[in-house]
Amino acid sequence: MEEIIEKTATAVPTWKTETSSRKLSKPSKVDEIQSSIERRILTGDKELDRVLGGGLVEGSLVLIGGEPGIGKSTLMLQLALNLKGKKLLYISGEESEQQIKMRAERIKESPSANCYILTETSTQNIFKQIEILEPEILVVDSIQTLHSSHIDSTPGSVSQVRECTAELLRFAKETGVPVFLIGHITKDGAIAGPKILEHMVDTVLQFEGDRHHVYRILRSIKNRFGAAAELGIYEMQGSGLREVSNPSEILLSQRDEELSGIAISAMLEGARPMLIETQALVSAAAYGTPQRSATGFDTKRMNMLLAVLEKRCGFRLSTQDVFLNIAGGIRVEDPAIDLAVLIAIISSHQDISISSKNCFAAEVGLSGEIRAVNRIEQRIAEADKLGFETIYISKYNLKGIDIAKYNLEIKAVSKIEEVFEMIFG
Repeated sequence: MEEIIEKTATAVPTWKTETSSRKLSKPSKVDEIQSSIERRILTGDKELDRVLGGGLVEGSLVLIGGEPGIGKSTLMLQLALNLKGKKLLYISGEESEQQIKMRAERIKESPSANCYILTETSTQNIFKQIEILEPEILVVDSIQTLHSSHIDSTPGSVSQVRECTAELLRFAKETGVPVFLIGHITKDGAIAGPKILEHMVDTVLQFEGDRHHVYRILRSIKNRFGAAAELGIYEMQGSGLREVSNPSEILLSQRDEELSGIAISAMLEGARPMLIETQALVSAAAYGTPQRSATGFDTKRMNMLLAVLEKRCGFRLSTQDVFLNIAGGIRVEDPAIDLAVLIAIISSHQDISISSKNCFAAEVGLSGEIRAVNRIEQRIAEADKLGFETIYISKYNLKGIDIAKYNLEIKAVSKIEEVFEMIFG
């Protein structure tokens, strides 16, 4: 005999705004709408504040994704332990209170007295505790572990993730309490759950890096309150994540002698200038088809630059294996490193080293012309600050630059042949 079990409805099914009467919205003329500046909360983490656009906006919903073990929970727990003057509730559906306590003691000897831990997965129970505690910041670790009693599906399913996120979104917008959501990712690197999850939140942050290396990169993919291309860099230590205030120092390797196949480029990630090291290795192909491999750089663009070298400069690389690596484990999409890539490849091919005091900041066109790049003065200032003696830029970037205020020599070029003549003579 079949028995039908009916689900009992709770008194307050979800965040209370569903049951409250809402004011009817009316259209307004755009010039009559009063503008206001978003109130921001400084987290005490300069790298996180930079990526968020200057701090955490009240009532915002922030989603953080990344590989397992990359440090998402550590980053959020550090925020909870270091934040002063704000009551923070850290909700964990993956770890027990004792596990979180052990990690907190490893990260900080004297954690903040305003940090509260709740191990719960039911959104109904979570909102009851929120009404009692009234936190000023909320951290959920992770959104895939939560479940709402209104959806008859398992935690982590598409419908559950969407419903739980919608409830937290309503809570954040109604109360002005900022909410951090930690999200799992799929084997393809995308954030698990429906794509609408990324559309619902205000900010999407990606925590990147190799678990076998110490450096981690916090990248902004979407940000309604700031630039969507900012970057924060951390170093993973036994006591947690350390902010790296000067990334150029870690991305440039220290070496005792000049080596061939290495060129330094001044790049921009968001509004942040950085000096990175481009490494190239060119050798005779051992098999019939030459290998083309790039780490941290677009392989198709590298093939295009190799074609420019063959066509415009006469270098025969069709029978050579070419390997390219961006030091530090970061991925670069800034076209301003094109010139450094070509110089590193020719340096390796000719086995001629380049002075470590030279750097490059220019895009290369298909006809071999050196093209201008944006915000060149920031790139020059960063190279000057780090003690470089010469920077090669496009002559079309010279307009409006006060060369006298920099200590390094600025060499302006228009064709790739001019650069080769200056460097390799």
